Amino acid sequence: MKRSLISLTLGLTLLEFLAPVAFAAPPRTPDQTVECEILVVGGGLAGAATAYEGLRAGRTVCLTEITDWVGGQISSQGTSALDERPTQRSQLFYPRGYLELRQQIERKYGELNPGDCWVSESCFLPRDAHNMLSGILRDAAKQGKGQLKWFPSTVIKEVDISADGKQIENAIAIQHKPAPNAPPLNTRPLSQTIEDSYQYQSSSQFDKTIIRFTPKPATTQQPTNWYVVDASETGELIALADVPYRLGIDPRSYLEPSSASTTSDPYCTQGFTYTFAMEATEEPQPHRMPSFYPQYEPYYSYELSRLADFGLVFTYRRIWSPQAGETQKFGGITYTAPAPGDISMQNWTWGNDYRPGNAVDNLVYTREQLQSTGQLQPGNWMGGLRTESLAKAEEISQGFFHWLVAGTTDSQLGDGVKTPQPNNRYLSGLDSPMGTVHGLSKYPYMREGRRIIGRPSFGYPQGFAVAEIDISRRDYKDEYYQQALSPQANRSLGAALAGLEAISAIQGNKTPQDVRRRTRSSIYPDSVGIAHYAIDFHPCMTLSPPEAPGNTEREGERQGAGQAYPFQIPLRAMIPQKIDNLLVAGKSIATSHIAAAAYRVHSFEWSVGAAAGTTASFALENGIMPYQLTEGLPRQKTQIQALRQLLERNGNPTTFPNTSIFNEDWDEWR
Repeated sequence: MKRSLISLTLGLTLLEFLAPVAFAAPPRTPDQTVECEILVVGGGLAGAATAYEGLRAGRTVCLTEITDWVGGQISSQGTSALDERPTQRSQLFYPRGYLELRQQIERKYGELNPGDCWVSESCFLPRDAHNMLSGILRDAAKQGKGQLKWFPSTVIKEVDISADGKQIENAIAIQHKPAPNAPPLNTRPLSQTIEDSYQYQSSSQFDKTIIRFTPKPATTQQPTNWYVVDASETGELIALADVPYRLGIDPRSYLEPSSASTTSDPYCTQGFTYTFAMEATEEPQPHRMPSFYPQYEPYYSYELSRLADFGLVFTYRRIWSPQAGETQKFGGITYTAPAPGDISMQNWTWGNDYRPGNAVDNLVYTREQLQSTGQLQPGNWMGGLRTESLAKAEEISQGFFHWLVAGTTDSQLGDGVKTPQPNNRYLSGLDSPMGTVHGLSKYPYMREGRRIIGRPSFGYPQGFAVAEIDISRRDYKDEYYQQALSPQANRSLGAALAGLEAISAIQGNKTPQDVRRRTRSSIYPDSVGIAHYAIDFHPCMTLSPPEAPGNTEREGERQGAGQAYPFQIPLRAMIPQKIDNLLVAGKSIATSHIAAAAYRVHSFEWSVGAAAGTTASFALENGIMPYQLTEGLPRQKTQIQALRQLLERNGNPTTFPNTSIFNEDWDEWR
């Protein structure tokens, strides 16, 4: 992988900013060897969907997950409020497994929205999501006669890559369980367990089992006997396998015209969040101020005057509401008032979001940082995250609860806005909605991690990626872009958005201002899935630490935010460089920083996972590598069409209805 350039000053001082890594002892002989046809790393929604389709195709699927719950966003990360767009939801135009999940939610509660939240049509309890998804995967194995090998509390420690550098041949994992006389799993927060979970030796906290994942032998000669799918939350395998990827902000260009920077910035990724649950009570509850609360108090805010209402914030992501409260309205939003027994999940930008944006506190280590800490050396991988930032995110989240119930300050709106709300209690314990003794989600909700750079192809000489202009509805003829981009970049932008007038624009027969831009997203001949959501930002902060008094969001980061057209998931965005039997699902596909802000929600994760599971099975069945399916595009290829037809037959849409270069009528899709 070609190293990205960093400043000389940063290069000289990087080591002092990075926490020392406690490297593992040399590995002992694996305790067991497990054979797979598809190894899925990460049990979030993308990983679950990959497993679902692999099982329905009759494959042997190994599924690993760092926590003990499957489901990611809707379970272990606690964001059990489905992010959906109205038109797609009204038409129920989703992959079959996602539709089954929605049906299971409705079947369990007797309704789709047992929380009566207003952010979504479906808010529910995270602990139930794990149980529902587990049942869905068991049923998929029965229906397809596949075999699921589930490995909770398991991390990948090493991958063995072939001598030619083109295939993952084996993977070594560590599974942990409580050591004798140790407290149960989920007693301590992630920051206090993650380094231990990546070390080979057992500890006073964990007993370890070393597992060697290996391909299931094939009866005939194949290009590969298995596929490995990176469905992790931060792109762990792509870092461990050292394939080219990007982090954070991309430089401003005609493809990414709303970028906040003229140069790349790998440290400014979207904020991440430890969610928690709180319950409304009849009587006031005692609330003790955490010792660290004063450090984070200057950060907390309702953010906007139209949101400065406790009832509004409580019901925003209310996940359980046994009785209907009185109808209320604030800031143009109607909701039912909280009632005793209601449970709310908190996920608030100026609350429990943690938003570092500098080399001293970024969560997801860059390649240079991984090299500096030694994590790219054999046997030294420790997850690629900054433990100190996890710990601070845990504190800011617990402090946010105290602000909600006892705080009287507001960093953005000033005095006289926030009043105490003591009739609430923090929910914790292994039987709580989050399933943890500490009450925080088992893993933070990740909005952005490492993003692969796809392979070079026609029109993408530097490597394939979905860009901002491929999906955004923004008016790029606005004066801002005339100033922010060079004349040449504006001409390239106009040509790229010209649609049916592209030839005239390229030949210079029409100026960028005269070209009528297309009113749809880019259409890909290798589309294997669909998604739709707004480009939604939780920007990094300007200064370190993020909670510093008077700190601001990184200037310009919200410029790209806004509505998007319904968009596609090209197979090229899932295929990394270098490694031929590795597919990428989840948020680590090849997108730009701005496009990634839309390619990150629940139904997208399921759609891209369904594509990964189907593609892996199709490739094994037909003895072809995924990259071979996309070679020579945009020329029509019989095999990519066969894969897309298979996806469609299986109830996994690859395009939205009436998608065509001649259809410019997408205004109704909101």
